[in-house]
Amino acid sequence: MKRSDINAIIRDADAFIKARGFYLPPFAYWTPEEWCKKGEEAYEIVENHMGWEITDFGLGNYRKHGLFLFTVRNGNPANLITMRGKIYAEKLMIVDEHQITPMHFHWSKMEDIINRGGGDLVIQVHNATPEGQLATSNVTVSVDSVVQIVPAGTHIVLEPGQSLSVPVGLYHEFTAQGGRVLVGEVSMVNDDDTDNRFLDHAGRFPAIQEDEPPLYLLCTDYSKYYHPRS
Repeated sequence: MKRSDINAIIRDADAFIKARGFYLPPFAYWTPEEWCKKGEEAYEIVENHMGWEITDFGLGNYRKHGLFLFTVRNGNPANLITMRGKIYAEKLMIVDEHQITPMHFHWSKMEDIINRGGGDLVIQVHNATPEGQLATSNVTVSVDSVVQIVPAGTHIVLEPGQSLSVPVGLYHEFTAQGGRVLVGEVSMVNDDDTDNRFLDHAGRFPAIQEDEPPLYLLCTDYSKYYHPRS
């Protein structure tokens, strides 16, 4: 993806988020120059990959297969072993109409996916076979804590205010209909480096063509600008 396109997506997303009455934390707006001056006080943000993220899943067409994310808070996977510190995460996402987040599941993370406003969020669900393929068995889902059993491949439609609990190992793919959707995610600790299993080949983080300076840093940019003194 081009950095100019990423910057444009961030500007547009920030305006949409504010229009829905949600506000990002101050670190969202630290400039690259400010990041160069940060010390150990910002370590948790960097270590736990909090902040801006835009991905085309390595497929080269963000409008068709893509997702905007901002990780508001996140713990470290090591916390799940000690049960100390943050063992939870919160993300904000924007899903455009007909824009697809490809079929995937998580090895360790359970999450609630919440329609925070806009159009409807449509989530297709499948159980996984032991070989990691799509199973044909019925799927047990929980929408707003109401349990239902649906056929494999069912599209769960979440209207604004509704949520779906996604357990470990449940394949899900989502898009928006009737307008773009502001999506919340509340989950266990998020680890995008190791916890995503895509049905088909997809990359979690895009390669970036630096055709202009970054407006704000993506979580994958921190290592280039953040060098706290020991």
